[in-house]
Amino acid sequence: MATTSDFKNGLCLEYNHDLFTIVEFQHVKPGKGPAFVRTKLKSLTTGKVIDNTFTAGVKVTTARIERRAHQFLYKDDMGYHFMDSSTFEQVFFQEDIIEASRFLKDGQEVEILFHAETEKALTCELPPFVEMTVTYTEPGIKGDTATNATKPATVDTGAEIQVPLFINQDEKIKVDTRTGTYAERVK
Repeated sequence: MATTSDFKNGLCLEYNHDLFTIVEFQHVKPGKGPAFVRTKLKSLTTGKVIDNTFTAGVKVTTARIERRAHQFLYKDDMGYHFMDSSTFEQVFFQEDIIEASRFLKDGQEVEILFHAETEKALTCELPPFVEMTVTYTEPGIKGDTATNATKPATVDTGAEIQVPLFINQDEKIKVDTRTGTYAERVK
């Protein structure tokens, strides 16, 4: 059990018969009335984000979540196959628990969250930024635009993202896996 004073980003709660992680929270003390905590909660089973308000000091049930490092091996018709980095045990998961699966490359390290009591895999998180190689993009023409123009580009995993006009084919770029957008060019 925890109270609202124990809230921090990433804390996992059992709430409304589901597991939620705190994305962000804010303690509010209005001039009139009791204090409360405004939160954004993300469901670990469905991925849905909800807004919720807790009265300050209320007790909530926390869930024990374990993060385990895994390495992505390959994908086939059964699902995505991973190897546990500590035990070398191989497991496979369906695409629905993998966030940003379109940026998953062979041999890439990921973190898989498991519910400690049931040993059920909840979600698979890629690193925040991954390096990709642009396999195809149209050449950009200088002087085409006034500000911030983008063009579609295909990366080595087959995903298509928007990149600035100065990015050419066979260049390495850094992609933000949380938003699926171009971050920067890799030197």
